[in-house]
Amino acid sequence: MNRPDLFNTHRKRLLGVAYRMLGSRSDAEDVVQDAWLRWDAADASVLQSAEAWLVTVTTRLCIDRLRAVRHEREHYKGPWLPEPLIETEDPAPSPEQVVELASDVSMAFLAVLERLSPDERAAFLLREVFDLDYPDIARMLERNETSVRQLVSRAKTRVREDRPRVSVSRDAHRSLLERFMEATRSGQQAALQALFAADAQFVADGGGKVLSVLKELHGADRIVRFFEMVARQVGPRLAYRHALVNGEPGLLRYLDGKFDAAISFITDGERILACHIVRNPDKLQQVPATLLSLPATD
Repeated sequence: MNRPDLFNTHRKRLLGVAYRMLGSRSDAEDVVQDAWLRWDAADASVLQSAEAWLVTVTTRLCIDRLRAVRHEREHYKGPWLPEPLIETEDPAPSPEQVVELASDVSMAFLAVLERLSPDERAAFLLREVFDLDYPDIARMLERNETSVRQLVSRAKTRVREDRPRVSVSRDAHRSLLERFMEATRSGQQAALQALFAADAQFVADGGGKVLSVLKELHGADRIVRFFEMVARQVGPRLAYRHALVNGEPGLLRYLDGKFDAAISFITDGERILACHIVRNPDKLQQVPATLLSLPATD
């Protein structure tokens, strides 16, 4: 197998590592392209495993990138959310979508990973998502095995503490989204109040590029007041369509028929525990063209 074909064999895996590490598809693609340039210049005759070499290079590039953007993200205008992966919602998930969801690309999971250090994030993902052995991870991160085990242990504790534990059926999730669409268009207080858990969280990412809430909102009362205000201002001009946002049922929001935001949810099946809205246009550039406008109606 020639060098480009061998690289392309592992490209999807490398993108998977990079996206989970960085929370940005555009950054992940840049890293994988950089990995290709290094692969193209490497002496393949001395490599024992092309896959191990490529995963190692990609991981180290991601760690370098995370360290470089940490200051940038700390000074980001408003809350920072991952760049969403958006697909049309089919009647049932495809096998590929099921695999992706099982491999943890949900917005909620990526948001938890943001709280880890770059090395913790890499060690945790390589071990818990990609199922690599500790000695291999130690070589990739240029650490001893004991140190890597400590990194994974710390990361697992933090993820376990912050990650939702409730499994919700697709039908229950979709039903809740239908209620959300109606309530946020109408602005009816009772309907909105019934949507959100008492300790619900709302996070909006406009990146300073569009008007957005600059702080996280905590508690149903504050969130309900926000959506009441939105409904008064633009409720009749809002429309939604269902989509898969990072492998889970979510919504695309349109204002005056133009694509405006991608919305993902954490839910227990009855109430919304968290609502994440990405409005930063830089993070929505790779939305499929077929989803940029509302479907035609008869």
